Amino acid sequence: MSDKFFFQGRQNSRQDHAGGVFKTKAGSNLGSEKYPLDLVVTSEARQQEVQALVDEAQLYAQISVDSSKDAEESIAELTALLNKGATVKLDKTPARNDPCSCGSGKKYKKCCG
Repeated sequence: MSDKFFFQGRQNSRQDHAGGVFKTKAGSNLGSEKYPLDLVVTSEARQQEVQALVDEAQLYAQISVDSSKDAEESIAELTALLNKGATVKLDKTPARNDPCSCGSGKKYKKCCG
């Protein structure tokens, strides 16, 4: 039967979500001591090169060597962290009554706004 016939007070509309918290890896920082990078290289010399890159970037990584014939390097996580762009900061537009940034001496709302 429906709950509307047997009213027992207000029901929680999100009963399924009340107790648990969903934890994702989005908050984890790859390359940190808690979440090290998992890298695979094909030779010992390449392992030393990659370790030098990791140390230079002050990251943590577990580097394993796979010297089989059809092995592929797996360092995409490292290259993504090394090639991350800087934060882009945009200039704040002036308020309406501030002087205009073009140098005319007028208020922004009368000149360029």
